[in-house]
Amino acid sequence: MGGTRALSLSSLCAASLAAAASATRSPLLSSRHRARHLRPRLAAAMSSSSSPAPAPGADPAAPAAPSASSAIDFLTLCYRLKTTKRAGWVRRGLQGPESVADHMYRMGVMALVASDLPAGVNRDRCVKMAIVHDIAEAIVGDITPADGVPKEEKSRREKEALDHMCSLLGGGSRADEIRELWMEYENNATLEAKVVKDFDKVEMILQALEYEKEQGRDLEEFFQSTAGKFQTDVGKAWAAEVASRRK
Repeated sequence: MGGTRALSLSSLCAASLAAAASATRSPLLSSRHRARHLRPRLAAAMSSSSSPAPAPGADPAAPAAPSASSAIDFLTLCYRLKTTKRAGWVRRGLQGPESVADHMYRMGVMALVASDLPAGVNRDRCVKMAIVHDIAEAIVGDITPADGVPKEEKSRREKEALDHMCSLLGGGSRADEIRELWMEYENNATLEAKVVKDFDKVEMILQALEYEKEQGRDLEEFFQSTAGKFQTDVGKAWAAEVASRRK
């Protein structure tokens, strides 16, 4: 997959918006299959979101407020986060695998409820970072090591997607904050980023534990993939608690 040419960002975004507007459920597809699934939708582009129909009773001559129009376009694209299944679970044939949005939501809750965050950590920033750290996957999908995409290429695709999403939002302070939070997480640049990266791993192994109990599967590989990689005391403590519950 690393040697193939990626779909253009505009095509991926157009396909994502079309899928968000029409899909009621999402098939469980690999990264390569997702790209193939999206190609027939390229002609749909973004016309439905860029020219929204007036609400019932509204003055058809009055243009929609730019902020409202941009926000709905952005949120329509974010719908893909609710339907894109986490690829690691899909590859292992787990039933009802969680979505990217499911994963980010519980990470946000982790940051909200943690009573043992390191001194000086900005809790609100951690919550925000958790709910945007995988936001680019609305366009590029959940790229995993099994896809064979080099880390640098994965980062490039995701940054390009993020930039497009921020422009779709209309720029401004909200878009700037999303971009800043995403880059901070990507670069592991602050203590908040280190905490959220640990929560990303803790959420994954907690989900693995739940699937093991619910579906009778052995998902040891997910626990092994995080071993020795936690950067903070809270991450290490929570991971140890999850591991203790497997016994």
